[in-house]
Amino acid sequence: MGICPVCNGFMNVALPCPNCSGSMENSGREADLYDDYSPYMPIDQMKLEDGYPADFLEEECPHLFICPRCGTSKIFFIKE
Repeated sequence: MGICPVCNGFMNVALPCPNCSGSMENSGREADLYDDYSPYMPIDQMKLEDGYPADFLEEECPHLFICPRCGTSKIFFIKE
Protein backbone atom coordinates (compact mmCIF):
# COMPACT_ATOMS: atom_id res chain seq x y z
CA MET A 1 0.00 0.00 0.00
CA GLY A 2 1.56 3.26 -1.17
CA ILE A 3 1.01 6.80 -0.06
CA CYS A 4 0.02 9.37 -2.65
CA PRO A 5 2.31 12.40 -2.31
CA VAL A 6 -0.35 14.70 -3.81
CA CYS A 7 -3.20 13.51 -1.55
CA ASN A 8 -0.96 13.91 1.48
CA GLY A 9 0.36 17.35 0.56
CA PHE A 10 4.00 16.27 0.07
CA MET A 11 4.00 17.44 -3.54
CA ASN A 12 2.12 19.82 -5.81
CA VAL A 13 1.63 18.95 -9.46
CA ALA A 14 1.25 21.52 -12.23
CA LEU A 15 0.33 20.01 -15.57
CA PRO A 16 -0.13 21.76 -18.91
CA CYS A 17 -3.55 21.50 -20.52
CA PRO A 18 -3.40 19.30 -23.64
CA ASN A 19 -6.03 21.54 -25.26
CA CYS A 20 -4.93 25.14 -24.62
CA SER A 21 -1.55 24.79 -22.78
CA GLY A 22 -3.00 26.53 -19.71
CA SER A 23 -2.18 25.21 -16.25
CA MET A 24 -4.47 22.39 -15.12
CA GLU A 25 -5.56 22.31 -11.47
CA ASN A 26 -5.81 19.20 -9.32
CA SER A 27 -9.42 18.49 -8.36
CA GLY A 28 -8.53 15.55 -6.11
CA ARG A 29 -8.81 11.79 -6.32
CA GLU A 30 -11.25 10.79 -9.00
CA ALA A 31 -12.82 8.11 -6.76
CA ASP A 32 -13.79 10.77 -4.20
CA LEU A 33 -16.15 12.27 -6.76
CA TYR A 34 -18.20 9.10 -7.42
CA ASP A 35 -20.83 9.70 -4.73
CA ASP A 36 -21.33 11.19 -1.26
CA TYR A 37 -19.75 8.21 0.53
CA SER A 38 -16.73 7.61 -1.73
CA PRO A 39 -14.33 9.84 0.23
CA TYR A 40 -15.01 7.72 3.33
CA MET A 41 -14.31 4.34 1.71
CA PRO A 42 -10.90 2.66 2.05
CA ILE A 43 -8.65 3.88 -0.76
CA ASP A 44 -7.41 0.42 -1.74
CA GLN A 45 -10.98 -0.88 -1.91
CA MET A 46 -11.98 1.99 -4.21
CA LYS A 47 -9.01 1.21 -6.46
CA LEU A 48 -10.37 -2.29 -6.99
CA GLU A 49 -13.68 -0.83 -8.20
CA ASP A 50 -12.68 2.36 -10.04
CA GLY A 51 -12.42 0.95 -13.57
CA TYR A 52 -8.64 1.22 -13.80
CA PRO A 53 -7.39 -2.38 -13.62
CA ALA A 54 -3.75 -1.58 -12.88
CA ASP A 55 -3.88 1.33 -10.41
CA PHE A 56 -3.96 -0.94 -7.32
CA LEU A 57 -1.12 -3.19 -8.48
CA GLU A 58 0.95 -0.33 -9.90
CA GLU A 59 0.38 1.81 -6.76
CA GLU A 60 -0.98 4.76 -8.70
CA CYS A 61 -3.56 7.29 -7.54
CA PRO A 62 -5.94 8.60 -10.24
CA HIS A 63 -6.43 12.36 -9.91
CA LEU A 64 -8.80 14.55 -11.88
CA PHE A 65 -7.20 17.69 -13.30
CA ILE A 66 -9.29 20.49 -14.80
CA CYS A 67 -8.14 23.47 -16.83
CA PRO A 68 -9.78 26.67 -15.53
CA ARG A 69 -9.13 28.40 -18.85
CA CYS A 70 -10.90 26.03 -21.26
CA GLY A 71 -12.62 23.46 -19.01
CA THR A 72 -10.73 20.43 -20.31
CA SER A 73 -10.58 17.60 -17.78
CA LYS A 74 -8.16 14.67 -17.71
CA ILE A 75 -7.22 11.87 -15.34
CA PHE A 76 -3.54 11.66 -14.43
CA PHE A 77 -2.05 8.78 -12.44
CA ILE A 78 0.21 9.88 -9.58
CA LYS A 79 2.85 7.34 -8.53
CA GLU A 80 2.55 6.49 -4.83
